[in-house]
Amino acid sequence: MVFDKRVNSVKERKPFHHKPSLFTRLKRKLIAMRPIVVGLAAVAIIFAAGTAAYMLVEGWSLFDSMYMMIITLATVGYNEVHPLSRPGEVITALIILFGVGSFFYLTGAFVQLVMEGHLQNLFGRRFMQRTIDNMRGHVIVCGFGRIGSVVAREIITEGYDVVVVERSHELIEELKHRDISYVAGDATKDEMLEAAGLCRARSLVTTLSDDAANVYVTLTARQLNPAIYIVARSDSPDHSQRLNRAGANLVLFPHLYGGMRMAQAVLRPTVLGFMDLAMRGDIEDLQMEEMIVSPQSPVAGKDLVESQLRQRFNVIVIGIKKADGKLLFNPKADALLEAGDTLILVGGRQNMVEMRAALT
Repeated sequence: MVFDKRVNSVKERKPFHHKPSLFTRLKRKLIAMRPIVVGLAAVAIIFAAGTAAYMLVEGWSLFDSMYMMIITLATVGYNEVHPLSRPGEVITALIILFGVGSFFYLTGAFVQLVMEGHLQNLFGRRFMQRTIDNMRGHVIVCGFGRIGSVVAREIITEGYDVVVVERSHELIEELKHRDISYVAGDATKDEMLEAAGLCRARSLVTTLSDDAANVYVTLTARQLNPAIYIVARSDSPDHSQRLNRAGANLVLFPHLYGGMRMAQAVLRPTVLGFMDLAMRGDIEDLQMEEMIVSPQSPVAGKDLVESQLRQRFNVIVIGIKKADGKLLFNPKADALLEAGDTLILVGGRQNMVEMRAALT
């Protein structure tokens, strides 16, 4: 009941986290380009006013007036298009004083923007967002701290796309250095998860240090994408029920599993080393993998003997997780493979690739 009240209170406060208007978002993006915008506006106004002045005072055509403005602002030193009258000379002098100064201001502002990296950041960010928008079936990692960085690294190593949601400027610089796609902002805000492609992602891992923030991220992600697979970090087993109720498929306790692994390293070092090597695929001819039996799979509805997985692909089925969650270790030869079952396999890396190509 306590959790339900907290969830309801979160829903009630949600409207306060409104999505910024288009004008606000555009203003934030272009704030670093303000000198460029000001310089362009000044040059455009002077160019239009000077062209109109030449046409009215000197009686020149539009083309001649524009050409005179171009050679004057560019300071190329060409002769006048036509002989100037006294008022025309005054106009030209004013254009030189104000127009050329504005043109050099614009040039200096552009050079400064390039030197400080703002232009690269602006267009680089747009390019990255387009890359994220084109992603399908990627993994979102909320938080790039000690745990989140390891999670992102391992998933990228396996060949999957990752988008990190992080608000720390120091960690964002590290993401840039590692060339990892990211969204800069607070992961508890809806617009940040949407920018990370939540509706198109296959999984979300929230590794924030605050359990309450992980609950909120989990709750928001489940509401926006009911089909996504969510793994949440928690520092206290007491909070696991809250995360499960919020929609987490799996809750992990880093300190607990870290301690267990250290204990196993003392008690069963060879077994633990073997498992680590197999999971990471460091052994060329050995890899542990899982595969979901789809309804269209040729082995759906067959038992292990009929599937001939060992004979065809030289892989060993060490476990079967049924669709209802029941786990069968060392299944018998007559164990039936049904659609929705998850096979836990051991075999060569190339054999795994061939098996996936043939059975999925």
